Amino acid sequence: MASLNPPVCNFGQPAADFNLPGIDGKRYSLSSSMGENGLLVMFICNHCPYVKAILPRLVSDVRELKLLGINAVAIMSNDPKDYQEDSFENMQKISREMEFSFPYLLDETQAVAKAYDAVCTPDFFGFNSKGELQYRGRFDESRKETAPNSTRDLFYAMKQIAESGAGPKEQIASIGCSIKWSQL
Repeated sequence: MASLNPPVCNFGQPAADFNLPGIDGKRYSLSSSMGENGLLVMFICNHCPYVKAILPRLVSDVRELKLLGINAVAIMSNDPKDYQEDSFENMQKISREMEFSFPYLLDETQAVAKAYDAVCTPDFFGFNSKGELQYRGRFDESRKETAPNSTRDLFYAMKQIAESGAGPKEQIASIGCSIKWSQL
């Protein structure tokens, strides 16, 4: 399980469209997911220790961002063949247990992860209301363990996007487990 760092923000890059099934039986697209002030697209999974370290705080921050007009979707793009914990049933289970307030979507073909050039879990893409990329950075300084008293990098970046339409110029790349690509 190698740690990877995705590239940092390519400011202004347009959000790639998607049409994915959610664990709730509904389908979600870019346009149906966009909030009044932007959208946070999160590539996560269930088994990754980097995701597990931040998940309770991520769920809380997403609830707060919703109040600022920022919607969020989480996308699971891993091939679950080798990681049963990432199965659709387990996606439903973790969403219930953690009380996700955002759609948890399955990217079974991995086409959306490729369109976003997602590299790892977690990998965050923060878009303004025009669908322009303004943040591609870390959640905070946590790694496989929760970093105590760390700055809420993702939250404050998305808050800035909600208020101004522009993300912070200085961003620190996320770190996480590689996306488990299908070997087809």
